[in-house]
Amino acid sequence: MANRNNKNNKKTELNADAELKRFMNGLIRRNPGQPEFHQAVHEAAQFLMPFVLQHRKYCEGQILERLTEPDRIITFRVNWKDDRGNIRTNRGFRVQFNNAIGAYKGGLRFHPSVSLSIMKFLGFEQTLKNSLTTLPMGGAKGGANFNPHGKSDDEVMRFCQSFMTELWKYIGEDIDVPAGDIGVGDREIGFLFGQYKRLSHRFAGAITGKGPAFGGSLIRKEATGYGLVYFLCEMLKTRGKEVKGKTCLVSGSGNVAQYAVEKVTELGGKVVTMSDSSGFIHDPKGITAEKLAWLMNLKQVERGRISEYAEKFKCKYYDGQRPWGVKADIALPCATQNEIDGEDAKALIKNGVWAVAEGANMPTTPEGIDVFLNAKILFSPGKASNAGGVAVSGFERAQNSLYLSWTRTDVDSRLKDVMAQVHQQCATWGREGDYVNYVKGANIGGFIKVAEAMLALGVV
Repeated sequence: MANRNNKNNKKTELNADAELKRFMNGLIRRNPGQPEFHQAVHEAAQFLMPFVLQHRKYCEGQILERLTEPDRIITFRVNWKDDRGNIRTNRGFRVQFNNAIGAYKGGLRFHPSVSLSIMKFLGFEQTLKNSLTTLPMGGAKGGANFNPHGKSDDEVMRFCQSFMTELWKYIGEDIDVPAGDIGVGDREIGFLFGQYKRLSHRFAGAITGKGPAFGGSLIRKEATGYGLVYFLCEMLKTRGKEVKGKTCLVSGSGNVAQYAVEKVTELGGKVVTMSDSSGFIHDPKGITAEKLAWLMNLKQVERGRISEYAEKFKCKYYDGQRPWGVKADIALPCATQNEIDGEDAKALIKNGVWAVAEGANMPTTPEGIDVFLNAKILFSPGKASNAGGVAVSGFERAQNSLYLSWTRTDVDSRLKDVMAQVHQQCATWGREGDYVNYVKGANIGGFIKVAEAMLALGVV
C-alpha cells in the first residue's frame, strides 16, 4: 500500500509540473514583457497547481486561469504643471484584479519604476493577501510613474488633483478603495481625497490612509510595520523563541521599515541596519528609539538620505550596497521587490540569520526563496507578513461606515488578532511534517476563499 501511495504521489507531482509549465507558457504568451507579473504568478502557481489538481471543481471552473486575469485595467494620461510653468505628462494606472470576496482594495504607488507589469503583480498579490486577512476585500493596485521626491507641495498637489480627476470615476467605498503605497504618504493621500471629495460632492470612505482629522484610523501609518513584527512573533513562537534579545537587519527607511524598527525595539530586539536607494547604514549599537525619531524626521520632513544618519551617529555607511552581509538573527526586508537574490539569501544564512519575514512586496527572488525553503529557516512571504497595512485599511472602512472612531488600543488589538489569524492559515496549509512552509500556506490559504467565492458567483 505504501509503495502504491508513493507512486501516486510521484504521478501527481509529474502532472503538476507539466500543468504548471503549460499554464505559465500560456500566461507569458498572453502577457508578454511583464516579468514581475510572471514572477508573482509562478511563485503562487507552483504551490497552487498540485492543490488545484486534487480538487476537480477548481479545474473544471478554470479558477487559476480566471484568477490570473484582471477584471479590468485602467490606464490614463496625467497632465500637470510644475512650478516653472512647464506642462508635464505621466501615465496613471488602476488594475482592478478581483472582487469576488469584496470591493477592490489596494494601494497607489507613485514611483518612476511603475509599469503595467508591476501593477499587475501587486494586484495579484493583493488579492491573495486580502483574502488571508479574512476581511471582505478584493484585490487591486494602482499608481503612476511620477516621482514625488524633490517636488514641491504645490507640484505634488497639482499632480494628485490631475490624477484623481480621472481615477474618481472608477472608485468608491463599495466599488474600489485605494490607499497609499511607495511615494504616496499623508501628503499625497490628503490631496487625493480632497480632489475626490471635490468631484464627487461626497465625504465617503472611498480612500483609506486618511489623516485622523478627516476620517482616518489610528495606527494606519504604523500598521504594516507593526503587523510584520506581530506576524514574526507568531513565527518565532513555533520554535519557542521571541524577538527580545535578537539582532535584526531591516532594509528600507520608509514607512514600513520605520515602524517595524519601532516595534522590534519596543519588544526588546536590536535593529542594526536600515537603507535607502543609495546604500545602507550599520549601527552595531542598535537603532534606539531616540535615533529612530531623528531618522523619521529626516525621512518624513526633511526628505534626506540614509547616509546622513551615519554622519550624525558615527556609524558605517555602505554606498550602493544592501545589508544582507551583516551578522544577525532575523532579517526584515522592507524596501522593494527583488532585493534579496540567491546569493544574498546564502549570505544571510551564512551570517546566522534563521528567520526572514518580508515587509515589502516580493522582495525575495525565486532563487532566494528556494535557498530559504531548502535550508528550512523560518521564512514568510509578503502576502502574509505585510498584510497588516491592508487589514487596518479595512478597519478604516468599517469605522467610516459606522461613523465612529476606534481607540488606538482597540485598533492595535484587532491588528494583532488579524495577524494571528493570517499566521494560523499559513501554518494550517503550509505544514510539512515539523516544518511550516509559509509560502505554500499563504498561497493556498489565500486562494481557497477567493476560489470558493468565484465558484459560487458563477461564470461572471
